[in-house]
Amino acid sequence: MATKLVKITEIPENSSLAVLVGDAGRLPVALTGAEKARWEALPPKTDFLLLHRLPEFILLVRPHSGKEPAALAESFRKAGAAWAETIRREKSEKVAVIGDSGTAATLAFAEGFLLGGYTFSRYKKEKEDFMPGTLEILDEGITVAELEELETVAAAVCWARDLVNEPLSRMTAADLAGAVSIEASGAGVTTEVFHRQKIEALKMGGLLAVNRGSVDPPTFTVMEYKPEGHLNDKPVVLVGKGVVFDTGGLSLKPTPKSMDYMKSDMAGAAAIAAALVAAARNRLPLYLVGLIPATDNRPDGNAITPGDVITMYDGTTVEVLNTDAEGRLILADALSYARKYDPMLVIDVATLTGGASIIAGSHGICAMSEHPEWMEPLRECGEEVYERIVELPLWEEFAQPLKSDIADLSNLGSREGQTIVAGHFLRHFTAYPWIHLDIAGPAFLFERDGYRPKGATGCAVRLLYRFLKRIK
Repeated sequence: MATKLVKITEIPENSSLAVLVGDAGRLPVALTGAEKARWEALPPKTDFLLLHRLPEFILLVRPHSGKEPAALAESFRKAGAAWAETIRREKSEKVAVIGDSGTAATLAFAEGFLLGGYTFSRYKKEKEDFMPGTLEILDEGITVAELEELETVAAAVCWARDLVNEPLSRMTAADLAGAVSIEASGAGVTTEVFHRQKIEALKMGGLLAVNRGSVDPPTFTVMEYKPEGHLNDKPVVLVGKGVVFDTGGLSLKPTPKSMDYMKSDMAGAAAIAAALVAAARNRLPLYLVGLIPATDNRPDGNAITPGDVITMYDGTTVEVLNTDAEGRLILADALSYARKYDPMLVIDVATLTGGASIIAGSHGICAMSEHPEWMEPLRECGEEVYERIVELPLWEEFAQPLKSDIADLSNLGSREGQTIVAGHFLRHFTAYPWIHLDIAGPAFLFERDGYRPKGATGCAVRLLYRFLKRIK
């Protein structure tokens, strides 16, 4: 059961309390002498103190002077996540937040609590998913509408995490299309799912080629949200890579460590679907389209082989030199298909290259674009939600390795600068304002990091939502 955010007007009794202490240092709860001594002795770089008043708890959270607003908000998110861990462990039913550090801090703390409370226990006998039914919020500056919006976005992030955490046996391309269709329908988003016959009729050669080694058919899901009074005549199109499992195909991934988490290779698809659903549920006045090409990539006897030449949706021929560079093939078909909408902007999101995780680790998203008028506000949104962006240059030198002796392009290029080379491959199929986001680093973690759990993180959902909300 998801935790609901409830606005209150006075400090509740018999509740575990998180107190966000303002600059004035005023404490709205009375401390014992020992508790006050611990608070005053807190080391300078420590963000919070947990006080045990069994059966309740008090968490005191203080701001750091001198921190940039984005970093300050992030510290409150992490404090919220730590609070959620305590509440889950102790199974506290009544929980409240007393905000005295400003509404931005209170909202960030509540966001960290909701995201940090996420678990994926579906396949465990002993569930670890306890969270209180409500989190009461005492902050005069916060509106009920703000709490509802935050709740919706956090739920979308958790849904994206669920999609990615599901194993292939429960999340084939058809399963993904079905899950997206159901969730979208509940949000007022229309969906159409193209199956193999339609994909073949459209001649989406990239998607069909990657799917050749699979026993399961591909899908291509089109989401559309077009509310009355939408601000943009031309849609913003979101494209997400939906490789539901990636073995590398015949260019088999070399070690188990590089394959055992490859259910996460559809994190881009999950992110764009969740962001679009959140936008619809919160009634953003935008015309939005989502495109999800989906398949798994396996080394069956009929699988595409290195050296094969395929013809893409737009007629471009591609020499496939490495079958593990498959994400760009299915995305290219989707990016070409996006042209039919004459889009205002297209953003693709993908766990595309291992090089992106080398560049930014799990701390940032690698981005490429030739449209600073869109890239700059997206970068600012990344700072605000702490899904930060490292912008890479689309220098023409990185396009040269994509030349092929026998086709229009190769799908591989050089080992050096592979993240940018992959971006150049996608760029070939665009003819509109476009941004590419490579989320390979932060999409799936091997250790918990604050409100980002071990496993799927739901990366880019909050970033995309914040950016869409900013479009006027």
